[in-house]
Amino acid sequence: MESKLFKSDLYGDLAQGWYCKSDHPIDFLRAEHVLRAPWVIENIPPARKILDVGCGAGMLANAMAKAGHRVTGIDISETGLNVARTHDDTRSVRYLHANAYSLPFQSGDFDVVCIMDVLEHVEEPHLVIGEAARALKANGLMFFHTINRTMASYLLMIRGIEWCLSNSARNKHSYIHFIKPDELQEMFKIHKLSMQQIKGMRPLLSKAFWKMLVVKQVPSDFAFCFCKSLSAGYCGIARKLIPGMPAPAF
Repeated sequence: MESKLFKSDLYGDLAQGWYCKSDHPIDFLRAEHVLRAPWVIENIPPARKILDVGCGAGMLANAMAKAGHRVTGIDISETGLNVARTHDDTRSVRYLHANAYSLPFQSGDFDVVCIMDVLEHVEEPHLVIGEAARALKANGLMFFHTINRTMASYLLMIRGIEWCLSNSARNKHSYIHFIKPDELQEMFKIHKLSMQQIKGMRPLLSKAFWKMLVVKQVPSDFAFCFCKSLSAGYCGIARKLIPGMPAPAF
């Protein structure tokens, strides 16, 4: 099933550019990470065993390891994994070449599973969610981030990126793979996951944002912020239900 997961085709050639490019869509992911990683870490209890699915070059996995967690990161890009290892200051993260459709772990292996910027890049997200849920312990937490399928997300994540970044190839995102929150909620229900929290994310309309439109590069101070609207990107937390217990209302 590896052909169905094409994130590595988008970012596999970046090498150290994951951490330093300024004219590529990866810069948006890096800016999102600055906002999102502290939020993820503050919502995880101490000393958890964590799986980062589609970990890329390890930005989130390495940050969680620094916070004292036991982290495993999987991706299908060997290049990204090699970069992740060089940026792991703790030398503790276990990085594995693996496919999100068939995780090489026992059921219930992890206290926490993260699926960030992955679901909008796969043909069958419900299967990825199912595998992640299988690897998650009962009552464990799943953190997610993906893109809503709206006109706002089309203008921002497809047309906006093509306009703003001089080094942006077309088809980095596919609108048909964007996921509405109610669709994601249904996938979670199928796999016995209960939505605990959901919040929107959008670019901060600062001087850096307007500068980007002119210079066609992402300024170092470009940033994202959380918001109430889910019309563009959104992230959240789901909890795996304990067998025999009903799902709480959300």
